[in-house]
Amino acid sequence: MNTIFENRTTINGKTQVPVWFMRQAGRYHDHYQNLKKSHDFMTLCKNPKLACEVTMGPIEEFNFDAAILFSDLLFPLEQMGMDLVYNPGPKLGHKLESLSDLKKLKHNCDQSFFNFQAEACTLLKETLQPSKTLLGFVGAPFTLYAYAVEGSHAGSLVSSKKGLYDGRFEGFCDLLLPNVLEEMKIQAKGGADAICIFDTAVGELTLKDFREKALPKLKWLTSRFKKSYPNKKIIYYSRNTHLNHLRMIEDDHIDVLGVDWRHNLAEVLNEFSNDYYIQGNFDPCWLHLEWKDVEKNLQEFHQELVESQVDFSRWICGLGHGVLQHTPQENVQRAVKYIHDNFIY
Repeated sequence: MNTIFENRTTINGKTQVPVWFMRQAGRYHDHYQNLKKSHDFMTLCKNPKLACEVTMGPIEEFNFDAAILFSDLLFPLEQMGMDLVYNPGPKLGHKLESLSDLKKLKHNCDQSFFNFQAEACTLLKETLQPSKTLLGFVGAPFTLYAYAVEGSHAGSLVSSKKGLYDGRFEGFCDLLLPNVLEEMKIQAKGGADAICIFDTAVGELTLKDFREKALPKLKWLTSRFKKSYPNKKIIYYSRNTHLNHLRMIEDDHIDVLGVDWRHNLAEVLNEFSNDYYIQGNFDPCWLHLEWKDVEKNLQEFHQELVESQVDFSRWICGLGHGVLQHTPQENVQRAVKYIHDNFIY
């Protein structure tokens, strides 16, 4: 198994906590910006050689322990005929505003649509050092649905929540889930060691709707993926959720729970690390501070975990969400080095 799970880096008898950041390849990084001068976002994602090059940039410069495939979680919406474009951010040609809009979606999608991701994963496995883990990723069912309805994850999601009860969510998921499952399988077949399922909108749901609406669709995905790839890991990250959301998940097919900075990480580790690895969770805004303040925050962050006697062998350090645009590159580099040098057990 790969380094961010069982086989971690050991130096002088001490073991390092591994670290990777969501969006570690992206707009803050000169490497990415230089490629963007010649290629648009869609091309960077869909050209396997370019996707590999973007992905490798922060691995080579910042020494993260895992590479995450450079792609986008919204591509299933393009596959289903929602006219996805990036100008520069994502925009849909039409949205799921009523039940009749389901008729506009493609009902028999070409499963080879995601082959560009498989090819990029294959190139990455050939390029990465064996000690580095390759992560694929997809969007979670509710998060993809909310984007299909709203065109974003901003605001109160009134229409998305109404759609949980008027048939739109069920009808959309009937079409969506086989495609996302195939996307996960294609990435795994290409060589991804683990698949991340990102649920950035689900924290807007009540506990009732999370349990009764969102979780059954998530469990459909995880169970069927594990039937095909039982030795691949699944990472489930949910944003803006709380401990009671996490308690409801109870999914033996999920290996890693990712949480955001709103959680007390010590509490999460002490309650859930017998069942899952835990990924998280300091505030991405910290990386915008002067380095002396970043360092102080990381020191105190780690010290609280030491004092709480967490099981460090079950922790993967990261941000509570993605690296933000305009984040100083030197702070990313320094933070990764600081974590490697000091988050040891």
